[in-house]
Amino acid sequence: MSLPNGVYRADQVGSFLRPKAVLEAREQAAEGKLSPEQLREIEDQHIADVVKKQLDAGLRSITDGEFRRQWFHVDFLRHLAGVELRGALQSTNVSVGGTMPPRLVVVDKISHPKSIQVDDFKFLESQIAAAGAKATTKVCIPSPTMVHFRNTRETIDEKAYPTLEPFFEDLARVYQEELDDLYKAGARFVQLDDTNLAYLCDPKMRSEAEQRHGDANVLARQYAALINAAISKRPADMTIGIHLCRGNHRSQWFAQGGYEPVAEVLFKDLNVDAYFLEYDDARSGDFSPLRHLPENKVVVLGVMTSKKPDLENKADIIKRLNEAASFCPKGLKQLCLSHQCGFSSTSEGNDLTEDEQWAKVKLQAEIAREVWGDDLSI
Repeated sequence: MSLPNGVYRADQVGSFLRPKAVLEAREQAAEGKLSPEQLREIEDQHIADVVKKQLDAGLRSITDGEFRRQWFHVDFLRHLAGVELRGALQSTNVSVGGTMPPRLVVVDKISHPKSIQVDDFKFLESQIAAAGAKATTKVCIPSPTMVHFRNTRETIDEKAYPTLEPFFEDLARVYQEELDDLYKAGARFVQLDDTNLAYLCDPKMRSEAEQRHGDANVLARQYAALINAAISKRPADMTIGIHLCRGNHRSQWFAQGGYEPVAEVLFKDLNVDAYFLEYDDARSGDFSPLRHLPENKVVVLGVMTSKKPDLENKADIIKRLNEAASFCPKGLKQLCLSHQCGFSSTSEGNDLTEDEQWAKVKLQAEIAREVWGDDLSI
């Protein structure tokens, strides 16, 4: 089988370690010492550089490294009208340094007053073109479930939404509008980053979610319906991937548990083209949930880790790929290789150096060529 357009045998989730200059510039901007335009100019310089580094490392699905974000989700969702940042979340697992993400609350009807990612997409595309590369410009945005999962009835305004059905309808609509804007700008690959379906695989987080939202099995189906509605109007030549993650902050995870509790919803109900799945250690369970994978879809298997600096053993990774393939209807043809998550889902980044990061990416491309051949697009 051929791969969906924009998916490669050596692929990636999206984020890379932020250069020191970008982190310093962001601090200066927060203190009012740099204008938004000056910050963007510095980000542009380093995004141009990270594009070249990705290409040199063997990747052909290219992102901006998420260099313009502090959090993988907040910096997108805060631009939706009706959504505000208030306080911080409390987590099942305390993060390194006590850092907790801001809480996103719904204070009014949700709307999409202007495109959010289009300007970033256009700049990234221009840098890929400037490098003379044949590659995919990959856009990563948070899943719409990120607006609901951590909220309760008390943090979704009851005057705006006396019932939740219109809330989910509006949430789907703003994603439809953003995807339409991206498509018109030329984007053909979008990845939805979703922690929540994976969190429903963790017994403690699942129990906490049921206290907020009721039956977790119903919630998983509700999320599949929400995601499907959000992407329902995308043109046939726009590829949609979804990435599931159990947390990735300064090399720390937040949830554990295999995919079995959501496997059938994930593989049979979701209308996406590709799944980017975390599988770098025992926390993610075994490969048996892949038996539900439809014959026309692919999994980008995150059996390498962005959390540790050590290079993986090539033979061990190939063995793991073959183990996973034994559960897929069409074997290795339905699999690709990646790290389990990005290297910097938040601006702090994981505990490794940039040199160690790029060494891991290069090794990934080497393994992919050994398993599938030199052309990583087929």
